[in-house]
Amino acid sequence: MRTAIVNRNTAETRIEVEVNLDGTGQYSIQTGVGFFDHMLEQLSRHSLIDIRLKCDGDLHIDQHHTVEDSALALGEAVAKALADKRGIRRYADALSPMDETLTRVAVDISGRPWLVWKTQFSQTRLGEMDTELFQHWFHSFAQTAGLTLHVETLYGDNNHHIAESAYKGLARALREAIEIDPRKADAIPSTKGVL
Repeated sequence: MRTAIVNRNTAETRIEVEVNLDGTGQYSIQTGVGFFDHMLEQLSRHSLIDIRLKCDGDLHIDQHHTVEDSALALGEAVAKALADKRGIRRYADALSPMDETLTRVAVDISGRPWLVWKTQFSQTRLGEMDTELFQHWFHSFAQTAGLTLHVETLYGDNNHHIAESAYKGLARALREAIEIDPRKADAIPSTKGVL
């Protein structure tokens, strides 16, 4: 089983994350930000990664530290569970439709963090969550998970659908990229021999 537990405790947040990459999409998410919890639940359910994440953050200030640190801790847990990345498919992409919205997500579990973000919102908040934090979450997650990650909303009007299609697209791409390729289960998927 490819599992990991990460604890991240700072003056701003206290976070515990547990992941099982070979799970069934079971989750327990508690960040204190309802819409954010909903997005992380989508990530778990559609990637089939079991995620348990509890964050006690300084929400009396704003949501920034809670969202950023949750991304950093979750990405670190995924990277830790992947270990040397032996046998994974490594590359994947997904088109994620949600009603009038279509988002394309492509991922390379390369160890070279990079985010290309071509997604915009027409309102500043969804529920109680600041929409500017979505890009920051994807960036922070890519950093510690070691992903090259491209997210592009091709079209869409509803801000809820835009956010959710991005998380579901990431989930579906991750699901495929972290799978063990039965034809090369003993190999690092790189000509360098290391990722």
